[in-house]
Amino acid sequence: MLYPVGMPLSDHERKLLAEMEAAFEQDDPRLVSTLTGKARTKQASRVLAGVITLLFGMSVLFGGLVAKVVLVSLAGFLIALTGAFLMVTNFSLPGRGGKKNAKPRWSDRLENRWDRRNDQ
Repeated sequence: MLYPVGMPLSDHERKLLAEMEAAFEQDDPRLVSTLTGKARTKQASRVLAGVITLLFGMSVLFGGLVAKVVLVSLAGFLIALTGAFLMVTNFSLPGRGGKKNAKPRWSDRLENRWDRRNDQ
C-alpha cells in the first residue's frame, strides 16, 4: 500500500521496514547496491581514477606542446601513461565460466591464454 509522502510511520512499521531491508541486503547485496546507487567497487573507482588521470595527462601534454615546453609535455605524457596503466590493470571483463562471482582481470585472461598455448 502506498502512503502519502507526509504520513509518518509508527515505531512498529519502522522496525518491520528495517528488518525487511536487512534481510533483503543479506539476500542480494549486489542488487541493493545497484538500486541504491552504490554499485561502484574499488576496481571501478580505480578505472575511473585512471580515466581522469589519463585525461588530465593529455591536457598537460597538449598544453606543453602549445607552450613549446618539452618538460611539461614529457610530464603530461608520463601522467597520461600512468592513467592508462591504472585503467588497463584494473579493467576486467565480465566473468566467464569458473566461479559465479569471479571476474578475471584482463591480465589474468592473457596469462591463461599464454599458458594454454604453451601446454599445446
